[in-house]
Amino acid sequence: MATVDDCDVTMDPEMEILSDEELEREAESFKEQGNTYYIKKDYSEAFNYYSKAIDMCPKNASYYGNRAATLMMLSRHREALEDSQQAVRLDDTFMKGHLREGKCHLSLGNAMAASRCFHRVLELEPDNSQAQQEVKNADSVLEYEKMAEIGFEKHDFRMVVFCMDRALESASACHRFKVLKAECLAMLGRYPEAQSVASDILRMDSTNGDALYVRGLCLYYEDCIDKAVQFFVQALRMAPDHEKARLACRNAKALKAKKEDGNKAFKDGNYDAAYELYSEALTIDPNNIKTNAKLFCNRGTVGSKLKKIDQAIEDCTNAVKLDETYIKAYLRRAQCYMDKEEYDEAVRDYEKVYQTEKTKEHKHLLKNAQLELKKSKRKDYYKVLGVDKNATEDEIKKAYRKRALMHHPDRHSSASAEIQKEEEKKFKEVGEAFTVLSDPKKKSRYDSGHDLEDDTGNMGADFDANNIFKAFFGGGQGYSFEANQSSGPGHFFFQFG
Repeated sequence: MATVDDCDVTMDPEMEILSDEELEREAESFKEQGNTYYIKKDYSEAFNYYSKAIDMCPKNASYYGNRAATLMMLSRHREALEDSQQAVRLDDTFMKGHLREGKCHLSLGNAMAASRCFHRVLELEPDNSQAQQEVKNADSVLEYEKMAEIGFEKHDFRMVVFCMDRALESASACHRFKVLKAECLAMLGRYPEAQSVASDILRMDSTNGDALYVRGLCLYYEDCIDKAVQFFVQALRMAPDHEKARLACRNAKALKAKKEDGNKAFKDGNYDAAYELYSEALTIDPNNIKTNAKLFCNRGTVGSKLKKIDQAIEDCTNAVKLDETYIKAYLRRAQCYMDKEEYDEAVRDYEKVYQTEKTKEHKHLLKNAQLELKKSKRKDYYKVLGVDKNATEDEIKKAYRKRALMHHPDRHSSASAEIQKEEEKKFKEVGEAFTVLSDPKKKSRYDSGHDLEDDTGNMGADFDANNIFKAFFGGGQGYSFEANQSSGPGHFFFQFG
């Protein structure tokens, strides 16, 4: 029986044991090929060959340094950091290793560690201009970090975004800076930009709790509360101690519950309860602009139902301050202005709405407001008689009887000249009002906004209210009229029967 020693076994050449010298030559060959690919900017192939060189000679600092340089070009900064750290562990005098470690630290946002590495380079080579510049870059990043921290505390989110943009010029791979920038963009209402930054981070690191929180924050501020809660919950799974995500999740749930309770009370006709619930919801999170705009508008709607017109206008104004595109708030405020007969303001709001959404309904509302504005600038004959716009013919006659008797000049013959003049004016206006409102055709034209000044009839300067008075009261009414020569043309002695 043949033994193993008797068998002819062909050895795999790669399994042959190479001498140290041969290993070094092989490793150098791999390194040179890596250098060639690096120069060609084929960093993936360069990485492969530098890795082969490291496998052959794992104690050679320069191979780790070269692979670190390649990983930096591939934006794999954490792996590059590990390789550069290994390089300087193997050779503490390896200047390029310290320089690359510092640049990795800086790219990842650790400016203090980066500064230590660059100072080590300057110990080895005091005139190294690259290290000198990188020290300045690291100092700048530290300064921008401090400024951003102060800005965040003061809620100066624009300042924070500015600082983070400057810091990211040197710390391009720092997720912490990117997340802070994204959070502040969200606080500024720049949701698409914030979402984009957070999404970029999540593509590289799907477990990043901060980025998940920012995604949720954007949805929360855009009033997509259910989706926002999902992201907050996911952020808390990845980072159970994430206090911002915990607070935002709690606020989102509370805000949704209060708003829904308010909506239900409103639908049930319980306006006082709805008003109170919307008021409570508005105290939950002042930073949630979009949801708060809706809450203000909802409370304004309730206020108008409760006849709190001024409060309703104020709430709608707060809504459009928070969201200038909020059409519903403009419409609600315009209707409140119409109710208060403040037509100039109503027209402005309806014009704003129609410029934004040119619908038939909005055009009709604008035209109606413009008509009411036009009508408001002329004499209001309904007010002159003291009747409602829907007054019946009998109500108009009764009102005229009362007002005509009240303002007839002869009733005020013993008053001062100033009072007599004022009463004559009112007496004439009462006559004008009755002339228009007692005539169906004239009333119709008046109600539709037509000017009656140019109409033929009694609207001219020669209009005589006494003729209307005499025609209305006529004979047999218990009154007698005699010309009072002393009181001038067109005046009559008024005698109660």
